[in-house]
Amino acid sequence: MKGSFVIIVFFAAGLAAGILKFFPESFPVGEVSKWALYLLLFFVGLSVGSDSRFSEIIRTMRPKLLLIPLATIVGTLSFSALAAWLIGLSGMAAGMPCGMPACVTGGLSVPDGLAVGSGFTYYSLSSVLITQLKAPLVGAAAAAWLGTVALLTNLFKEIAVLVGAPLMTRLAGPFAPICVGGAASMDVLLPSITSASGRQWAFVAVLHGAVIDFCVPFFVSFFCAV
Repeated sequence: MKGSFVIIVFFAAGLAAGILKFFPESFPVGEVSKWALYLLLFFVGLSVGSDSRFSEIIRTMRPKLLLIPLATIVGTLSFSALAAWLIGLSGMAAGMPCGMPACVTGGLSVPDGLAVGSGFTYYSLSSVLITQLKAPLVGAAAAAWLGTVALLTNLFKEIAVLVGAPLMTRLAGPFAPICVGGAASMDVLLPSITSASGRQWAFVAVLHGAVIDFCVPFFVSFFCAV
């Protein structure tokens, strides 16, 4: 848990620095964070590649592990649909005005919930896609609201893995943080996953993230059109 505490401290420090405008607006935060991520991935790869057991792990990997991305997709979409349905029921019980978009009046349709869940922690892409694709259908305000929900939902999932990967591994096995991590399992969350699940899961995490990353725009586009 010490590692999780350190992550929270650094995240809180960055959040405070942003709120207090510690850096000037001209400071290239996005560019610096991108290269910091690249450097981090380099050291993760160095750590995995230097392990003498890595080649043996690849040779003995069972094909059924490739079903993990499928399990992630099915599980995430199933629970997203259930959550959207329950939120929709609570919205109707509260007496939502007729004729108003569900995502403005407090409810959430099942297709909208599936579109949000289809982000699979790829919050930067999914939130923009949802906002753009839903605007002609429900209006700019409702589309922006739903895009914000997608951004926060998938961001919180990523933070949950960053902070709780060791606990997920203990409770549900080494594949748990990989599945929850979604598309981010191959980059941002890879250090946390390999630390909690073991370096032997690095290849699975990267493969899982690549497959999910490829699927995100297709799933989001499909459910936004439903």
